[in-house]
Amino acid sequence: MSKNMTMRYTYPHSIENGHGEQITFVQLVKDPAGDWLEVENLVQPGSGPPMHVHFKQAESLTVVSGRIGVQEFGKEPVEHGRGSTVTFQAGVGHKFWAAGSEPLRCKGWIKPAHNVEYFLTELYASTKASGKGRPDDFDGAFLGLRYKSEFDILDVPAFVRKVIFPVTVFFGKLAGKHKKFADAPEPVQ
Repeated sequence: MSKNMTMRYTYPHSIENGHGEQITFVQLVKDPAGDWLEVENLVQPGSGPPMHVHFKQAESLTVVSGRIGVQEFGKEPVEHGRGSTVTFQAGVGHKFWAAGSEPLRCKGWIKPAHNVEYFLTELYASTKASGKGRPDDFDGAFLGLRYKSEFDILDVPAFVRKVIFPVTVFFGKLAGKHKKFADAPEPVQ
């Protein structure tokens, strides 16, 4: 039986990566069709996540203030203003950023919740701690491999994901670095 790690958090639950991105998980909504997360984002100008994909979840963001730049994999970037809603379907590679000179504030949802809260909480904490604008090498490799059925960072070259990540995890486990992820939830297959 898979652990549902979203149950471990109290809401609202905010995370930030130290590089201009903050997500607040406002609440976990219980739904017979599958639990989902209500979220709020605060993104500083020029900041935003890299090109990524959620294989199991849709994500929707409505602009409260600022402008959102959006690009789906293989398409040209576009911008939207206040009141606009962008929705990324499961399996569609995408990225977004705060376009313009003011911070981007959005409200939205991620459906179903699955492990996204755990994955992003750990990834953001590692990014903030590393101070490099990206997660620690072991943390990124471990999370990327463990949750590859759910998420992928498309900006990471395939060679790195397929060769370097497994080697990094192997040696990291020998050094005991994996112990901090002992209570990580099972990936959704």
